[in-house]
Amino acid sequence: MALELSEEQRAIASGSRGKGSAMAMRIVAATARLMGAPSLIPIASAHIDGALYHGDSGTLFAEKLVEGGAKVAVRATLNVGSLDLTGCSKNRLPAHERDMARRMMDAYRVLGCEPSWTCAPYQAGHRPALGSDVAWGESNAVVFCNSVLGARTNRYGDFLDIACAIAGFAPYYGLHIPENRRATIIFDVGAIDLAFLRSEVAWPILGSLFGREIGDAIGVVAGVHAHPGEDALKAFGAASASAGAVGLFHVAGVTPEAPDLATALHHQAPQALIHVTNEMIADSRRRLSTARDMARIDAVAIGSPHLSVSEFDRLETLIAGRKLKIPLYACTGRHALAALEGNGRRQSLEASGVVIVADTCVVVTPILPDIEGAVLMTNSGKFAHYAPGNTGYGVIYGSMAECVESAILARPVFGASP
Repeated sequence: MALELSEEQRAIASGSRGKGSAMAMRIVAATARLMGAPSLIPIASAHIDGALYHGDSGTLFAEKLVEGGAKVAVRATLNVGSLDLTGCSKNRLPAHERDMARRMMDAYRVLGCEPSWTCAPYQAGHRPALGSDVAWGESNAVVFCNSVLGARTNRYGDFLDIACAIAGFAPYYGLHIPENRRATIIFDVGAIDLAFLRSEVAWPILGSLFGREIGDAIGVVAGVHAHPGEDALKAFGAASASAGAVGLFHVAGVTPEAPDLATALHHQAPQALIHVTNEMIADSRRRLSTARDMARIDAVAIGSPHLSVSEFDRLETLIAGRKLKIPLYACTGRHALAALEGNGRRQSLEASGVVIVADTCVVVTPILPDIEGAVLMTNSGKFAHYAPGNTGYGVIYGSMAECVESAILARPVFGASP
């Protein structure tokens, strides 16, 4: 089916809004043709993952848009960058890379994007309405937006995200189409112990399993008897999008497009039914730990996706004023940092040995010390997936309580009480 552009869209592509917007619209239209989309649709907002420095070409692309006078046509928040502009933490980027990363971050602000610098924009006030079409990047943000908020977005990669934001349009395909949001696989956790489902560790473990089992299909989780909370769904989505290619999940009775199982399935028979067993859970948990030396830790890192204020509340409760012997890197966004700084909580945490990392995280930029054979302990399924390849650290997975006790005692601790 040939792509049909409206008169407005053709005018933008021809330069009615300037050279930068014309370039953006042509990128969006070319992508639509590649994906077989019949048309472009207006979007309500965007979340931009393309401001993270991966090489000079990304910076030069952003600056080319700036030179062409481009501005975002819709609200556009920014995902993490490569630098902590708040000064909370320092990284080891060489001078050239640091300069180019800063230029890149500056360019996106000139384009009109909000300097939110967080992978959890949905916890920083950017929450598009149920059923609205948006163009979001960053895998965990995409899956949360689709699943928990019920807005509609595909997984928009670097540079297509900002092109959509400037154009104000996105290709009409994939998860923008209502019938493509139907669950085809049931992921039944009804046989799993309720105490486990209520625990903090459950949702990253389940998400990792879900991602491996589901891949890029649409699944619905059945057998959950109570809303697990937003932070749990955040952790589940992040792990599932990392271990698989999940862009949308449903939880029957919890998420907005799944008031019940039948509705999530669009009243059709499922293509597959996965009965989750305790053995599958145990295997999924084992897979999250990749360290060869399970008796050593060199750092603890939490906050992927970025920590919410309520997660900082829990962190403070667990530390209880004690001193950490191993640095604990707590990654977060400015929205949470502002809350911590309002009443002296940041200073208290840092006095205990917590290293707050804002605007970025330890897995996408070199903040962790360069240590041979180093081991990182984390409660994040996403960190567990990406840390070995991105940082060289082996990983030990544990609960937040286990992470805190391990940092205090300078050795891995398991079975720490919540």
